[in-house]
Amino acid sequence: MALILSDADLVTAAVAGSDAAYARLVARHQAAVRGFLRRMLGGTGLAAAAEADDLAQETFVTGWRSLRALKDPSGVRAWLCGIARRKARDRQRSLRRAATRDGSWLEAASVPQGVQPEDRLALTAAMAALPEDVRACVALCLAEGWSHGEAALALDLPLGTVKSHIARGRARLLAALGGPDDT
Repeated sequence: MALILSDADLVTAAVAGSDAAYARLVARHQAAVRGFLRRMLGGTGLAAAAEADDLAQETFVTGWRSLRALKDPSGVRAWLCGIARRKARDRQRSLRRAATRDGSWLEAASVPQGVQPEDRLALTAAMAALPEDVRACVALCLAEGWSHGEAALALDLPLGTVKSHIARGRARLLAALGGPDDT
Protein backbone atom coordinates (compact mmCIF):
# COMPACT_ATOMS: atom_id res chain seq x y z
CA MET A 1 0.00 0.00 0.00
CA ALA A 2 1.41 3.38 -1.05
CA LEU A 3 1.90 5.98 1.61
CA ILE A 4 -0.10 9.14 0.91
CA LEU A 5 1.78 12.17 2.16
CA SER A 6 0.01 15.39 3.09
CA ASP A 7 0.76 18.66 1.32
CA ALA A 8 2.61 19.81 4.43
CA ASP A 9 4.82 16.69 4.37
CA LEU A 10 5.58 17.19 0.67
CA VAL A 11 6.38 20.88 1.19
CA THR A 12 8.71 20.02 4.05
CA ALA A 13 10.50 17.44 1.89
CA ALA A 14 10.67 19.84 -1.07
CA VAL A 15 12.11 22.62 1.07
CA ALA A 16 14.73 20.09 2.22
CA GLY A 17 15.67 19.63 -1.45
CA SER A 18 13.46 16.82 -2.72
CA ASP A 19 12.61 17.44 -6.38
CA ALA A 20 10.37 14.37 -6.28
CA ALA A 21 8.30 15.84 -3.46
CA TYR A 22 7.75 19.07 -5.39
CA ALA A 23 6.90 17.06 -8.51
CA ARG A 24 4.20 15.29 -6.48
CA LEU A 25 2.84 18.66 -5.34
CA VAL A 26 2.74 19.85 -8.95
CA ALA A 27 0.96 16.68 -10.05
CA ARG A 28 -1.51 17.04 -7.18
CA HIS A 29 -2.37 20.71 -7.83
CA GLN A 30 -1.75 21.35 -11.53
CA ALA A 31 -5.36 20.73 -12.56
CA ALA A 32 -6.61 23.25 -9.99
CA VAL A 33 -4.04 25.88 -10.99
CA ARG A 34 -4.62 25.40 -14.73
CA GLY A 35 -8.40 25.49 -14.31
CA PHE A 36 -8.15 28.63 -12.20
CA LEU A 37 -5.93 30.32 -14.79
CA ARG A 38 -8.21 29.38 -17.68
CA ARG A 39 -11.14 30.99 -15.89
CA MET A 40 -9.05 34.04 -14.90
CA LEU A 41 -7.81 34.65 -18.43
CA GLY A 42 -11.13 33.95 -20.11
CA GLY A 43 -11.14 33.13 -23.75
CA THR A 44 -11.67 29.81 -25.40
CA GLY A 45 -9.80 27.61 -27.77
CA LEU A 46 -6.33 26.22 -27.97
CA ALA A 47 -4.54 29.57 -27.72
CA ALA A 48 -6.29 30.46 -24.46
CA ALA A 49 -5.59 27.01 -23.03
CA ALA A 50 -1.95 27.23 -24.08
CA GLU A 51 -1.66 30.67 -22.45
CA ALA A 52 -3.10 29.28 -19.20
CA ASP A 53 -0.76 26.29 -19.37
CA ASP A 54 2.25 28.58 -19.90
CA LEU A 55 1.27 30.65 -16.89
CA ALA A 56 0.70 27.50 -14.83
CA GLN A 57 4.22 26.39 -15.67
CA GLU A 58 5.57 29.82 -14.67
CA THR A 59 3.53 29.55 -11.45
CA PHE A 60 5.10 26.23 -10.51
CA VAL A 61 8.62 27.46 -11.31
CA THR A 62 8.04 30.53 -9.15
CA GLY A 63 6.55 28.29 -6.45
CA TRP A 64 9.63 26.08 -6.47
CA ARG A 65 11.94 29.08 -6.16
CA SER A 66 9.83 30.67 -3.40
CA LEU A 67 8.83 27.57 -1.44
CA ARG A 68 10.81 28.63 1.62
CA ALA A 69 8.56 31.73 1.89
CA LEU A 70 5.41 29.60 2.30
CA LYS A 71 4.20 30.21 5.85
CA ASP A 72 1.55 27.45 6.05
CA PRO A 73 2.67 24.30 4.20
CA SER A 74 -0.83 22.83 4.38
CA GLY A 75 -2.11 25.80 2.32
CA VAL A 76 0.15 25.19 -0.66
CA ARG A 77 -2.74 25.01 -3.18
CA ALA A 78 -4.09 28.41 -2.12
CA TRP A 79 -0.55 29.83 -2.16
CA LEU A 80 0.03 28.51 -5.69
CA CYS A 81 -3.29 29.95 -6.87
CA GLY A 82 -2.23 33.31 -5.39
CA ILE A 83 0.97 33.16 -7.42
CA ALA A 84 -1.10 32.19 -10.48
CA ARG A 85 -3.45 35.13 -9.93
CA ARG A 86 -0.55 37.58 -9.85
CA LYS A 87 0.94 36.01 -12.99
CA ALA A 88 -2.42 36.27 -14.79
CA ARG A 89 -2.90 39.88 -13.69
CA ASP A 90 0.62 40.76 -14.87
CA ARG A 91 0.01 39.05 -18.23
CA GLN A 92 -3.29 40.87 -18.72
CA ARG A 93 -1.64 44.22 -17.90
CA SER A 94 1.13 43.46 -20.33
CA LEU A 95 -1.36 42.62 -23.07
CA ARG A 96 -3.33 45.82 -22.42
CA ARG A 97 -0.13 47.90 -22.57
CA ALA A 98 0.88 46.18 -25.81
CA ALA A 99 -2.56 46.78 -27.32
CA THR A 100 -2.44 50.45 -26.31
CA ARG A 101 1.09 50.79 -27.69
CA ASP A 102 0.11 49.04 -30.94
CA GLY A 103 -3.01 51.20 -31.26
CA SER A 104 -1.01 54.35 -30.71
CA TRP A 105 1.53 53.23 -33.27
CA LEU A 106 -1.19 52.50 -35.83
CA GLU A 107 -2.74 55.92 -35.22
CA ALA A 108 0.61 57.66 -35.59
CA ALA A 109 1.89 55.59 -38.49
CA SER A 110 1.68 57.31 -41.79
CA VAL A 111 -0.37 55.57 -44.41
CA PRO A 112 1.72 54.63 -47.46
CA GLN A 113 0.85 56.59 -50.58
CA GLY A 114 -2.18 55.13 -52.32
CA VAL A 115 -3.46 53.22 -49.25
CA GLN A 116 -6.68 54.46 -47.71
CA PRO A 117 -6.77 54.59 -43.89
CA GLU A 118 -9.51 51.93 -43.82
CA ASP A 119 -7.18 49.59 -45.72
CA ARG A 120 -4.58 49.79 -42.95
CA LEU A 121 -5.81 46.60 -41.23
CA ALA A 122 -5.80 44.71 -44.52
CA LEU A 123 -2.25 45.91 -45.14
CA THR A 124 -1.16 44.83 -41.66
CA ALA A 125 -2.72 41.39 -42.13
CA ALA A 126 -1.14 41.04 -45.57
CA MET A 127 2.28 41.96 -44.15
CA ALA A 128 1.88 39.37 -41.40
CA ALA A 129 1.07 36.72 -44.01
CA LEU A 130 4.31 37.31 -45.93
CA PRO A 131 7.19 34.87 -45.37
CA GLU A 132 9.68 36.24 -42.85
CA ASP A 133 12.46 37.11 -45.32
CA VAL A 134 10.03 38.79 -47.72
CA ARG A 135 8.38 40.70 -44.86
CA ALA A 136 11.77 41.91 -43.61
CA CYS A 137 12.76 43.17 -47.06
CA VAL A 138 9.40 44.89 -47.59
CA ALA A 139 9.50 46.45 -44.12
CA LEU A 140 12.98 47.88 -44.61
CA CYS A 141 12.75 49.00 -48.22
CA LEU A 142 9.12 49.93 -48.77
CA ALA A 143 8.08 51.00 -45.27
CA GLU A 144 11.34 52.43 -43.93
CA GLY A 145 12.80 53.71 -47.19
CA TRP A 146 16.06 51.75 -47.07
CA SER A 147 17.98 51.09 -50.25
CA HIS A 148 18.13 47.54 -51.56
CA GLY A 149 21.85 47.47 -50.77
CA GLU A 150 21.30 48.57 -47.16
CA ALA A 151 18.63 45.90 -46.68
CA ALA A 152 20.87 43.24 -48.25
CA LEU A 153 23.64 44.16 -45.83
CA ALA A 154 21.36 44.29 -42.77
CA LEU A 155 19.60 41.03 -43.58
CA ASP A 156 22.70 39.23 -44.84
CA LEU A 157 20.98 38.38 -48.12
CA PRO A 158 22.23 38.69 -51.70
CA LEU A 159 21.12 41.91 -53.43
CA GLY A 160 19.18 39.99 -56.08
CA THR A 161 17.28 38.09 -53.40
CA VAL A 162 16.29 41.34 -51.69
CA LYS A 163 15.04 42.76 -55.00
CA SER A 164 12.99 39.64 -55.79
CA HIS A 165 11.58 39.54 -52.23
CA ILE A 166 10.48 43.16 -52.56
CA ALA A 167 8.85 42.56 -55.94
CA ARG A 168 7.08 39.46 -54.65
CA GLY A 169 6.02 41.19 -51.44
CA ARG A 170 4.76 44.29 -53.25
CA ALA A 171 2.66 42.12 -55.58
CA ARG A 172 1.13 40.21 -52.65
CA LEU A 173 0.36 43.41 -50.74
CA LEU A 174 -1.26 45.03 -53.76
CA ALA A 175 -3.33 41.89 -54.36
CA ALA A 176 -4.45 41.89 -50.73
CA LEU A 177 -5.57 45.51 -51.09
CA GLY A 178 -7.34 44.83 -54.37
CA GLY A 179 -5.02 47.07 -56.36
CA PRO A 180 -3.33 46.44 -59.68
CA ASP A 181 0.20 45.11 -59.83
CA ASP A 182 1.90 47.89 -61.78
CA THR A 183 5.44 46.57 -61.27
